Amino acid sequence: MTQTALIIDCDPGVDDAIALLLAFAAPDLLELLAITTVGGNVAASATARNARIIRQMAGREDVPVHIGAAAPLAREPIAASHFHGESGLGDLPIFEPVAPAASSDSATAIVELVMSRPPGSVSLAITGPMTNVALAMQREPALAARLGPVAVMGGARAEGGNITASAEYNIYADPHAADIVFRSGCKPTVLGLDATHQVRATPQRVAAMAAIDAPYAQTAAQVLQFCARTQQALVGWDSPPLHDPCTIAWMLAPQLFKSVPARLQVETDSPLTAGHTAVEFRLSDPSEATAQWVTEADGEGVFNLLLERLAR
Repeated sequence: MTQTALIIDCDPGVDDAIALLLAFAAPDLLELLAITTVGGNVAASATARNARIIRQMAGREDVPVHIGAAAPLAREPIAASHFHGESGLGDLPIFEPVAPAASSDSATAIVELVMSRPPGSVSLAITGPMTNVALAMQREPALAARLGPVAVMGGARAEGGNITASAEYNIYADPHAADIVFRSGCKPTVLGLDATHQVRATPQRVAAMAAIDAPYAQTAAQVLQFCARTQQALVGWDSPPLHDPCTIAWMLAPQLFKSVPARLQVETDSPLTAGHTAVEFRLSDPSEATAQWVTEADGEGVFNLLLERLAR
C-alpha cells in the first residue's frame, strides 16, 4: 500500500498529542517526514518538548522534531493553557525527552522537505497557528504550488468561535499567517469547528479507549479524560470535541468527511472580529474556490479509526 509522505505542523496541546499518536500508529499509510512545532497552545519551547515526549512515548525517534516560530507574525502570542493544562499535555507526566530536537527550524524544514521531493508528493497537516507555514511560503514562493494535499484544523462558520465570539483559536492566534496560507493557492481542506464539533469524545467512546490494553490507547484515554474534565468545568460539556486528530483521520480515511468548495478569507484588521473566517459557498465560478470546507464528519467512524489504530 502506498504511503503518504506527511509533515505535521502542530502546537501540542492535548488534541495535537492524540493527532500525533494516530499518525505514529499508521506507519503503513504515513511516511512521517517531520513534526514541526510552533508556539500556540503553550510556548514554543513547551510545544517542541511536548512533541518530543509523544514521539518518545511512541518509540518513534526516527521522526525529526523541528522547533518553530515563538510568536505570531504581527501580534502578541495568545496561549490556551486554560484548555490544555499548564504543560500543554493535561496531566500526562512531563519529562525531558532523550532525543533532541533537530538543528534546523520548522520553516526551513518545511521548505527543504517539500522542495526536495517531486511536486505534489508531500502532504501537510496543520493543527496549530499557521506561522511556520506562512514563513516557509514567504521564504520560498514556489512552495504552495509544490505541496500535495493540505489539511488544516482551523476556522468556524456556522458554529461561531471558541476563543472569541467569531474566531476559532488557531486562526485567531495568528490571523496574518492564516491569511497568507489561504491566499497562497495551496487550496487546503479545512476542518473547522463546524466539522470537528461532530467528532465528540463521549463518555462511552472514552471508556472504550481506556479499555484497550495498549500503550498508545492508554495515553490517548488519559488525555481524553483530562479533556472531558476540563471542558465540563469550563463550558459544561461532558463530550469534548476532538479537533486536531481530524486532520490525520482525513489523511487516512477521507471518506469519513464531506466537503464543499469555498472562498475562504480571514479578518486580520478588526479588533472585534480578528481571526474570523469568512466562508463563502456561493461561487459564480468553481475557480473562485480557495479551499475545500468540511461540512460533515463521521464522528463514529473517526473514533473507530482511532480505536483500531491505537490498539495496534
